[in-house]
Amino acid sequence: MSRFIALFLSFILLAKEQCLALDTSLEDDSDTARYVVEGRVFPPDPPFTPANWQSNTNLQLNGGEYLGFIKEDGSFVIHNVPSGSYVLEVLNSDYMYEPVRVEINSKGKFRARKVNHIQTSQVIQVSYPLKLKPMGRHRYFQVREQWRVTDFLVNPMILMMVLPLLLIMVLPKMMSDPETKKEMEQFSSLTKFEMPEMSEIMTSLFTGQQPAKKSVKTKKRQ
Repeated sequence: MSRFIALFLSFILLAKEQCLALDTSLEDDSDTARYVVEGRVFPPDPPFTPANWQSNTNLQLNGGEYLGFIKEDGSFVIHNVPSGSYVLEVLNSDYMYEPVRVEINSKGKFRARKVNHIQTSQVIQVSYPLKLKPMGRHRYFQVREQWRVTDFLVNPMILMMVLPLLLIMVLPKMMSDPETKKEMEQFSSLTKFEMPEMSEIMTSLFTGQQPAKKSVKTKKRQ
């Protein structure tokens, strides 16, 4: 009999604790207001719109903390979201969408802006309710590089072989031109200067005497 009374009392205490926990959870839920994040996801252009793209597209807040689905017209609603800052992402296996940060203050006011991981302080606001459009297709593989003629021509080895050949072919033709030949002679005469002989340089070093200057012979006009 005493064992039965102990079991009955323990059952009553357990039920009382569960009721108290339920009451506290209800009070917490009533204290924190919940909001709704809504918007619309646009499909790709009609020629590229895949079949049943709505069923293959999902939405998530903060990496899956809250999930949402798209209706037939492209609209979506994510319920039971408390105030705070969330990153909304559109998940599609074929097309990529730009993520958007949605901020909800304690008064229920919404503000949406673009996500900028480089300059976090930069704020570029986006209209709310959200309107999300595809940026392009996902690229899971890199395009294989193809051989092009320009790659062959820009090759350093080819340039080292072709440029001397061009100079050999072009320079004789340039020298055959009288005007070009005359210009080259004038240029060579300007840059021409007499170098002292090695014996004179050695003599000046050991004896300390300056090398004798060569006399310039001038022809008199008759």
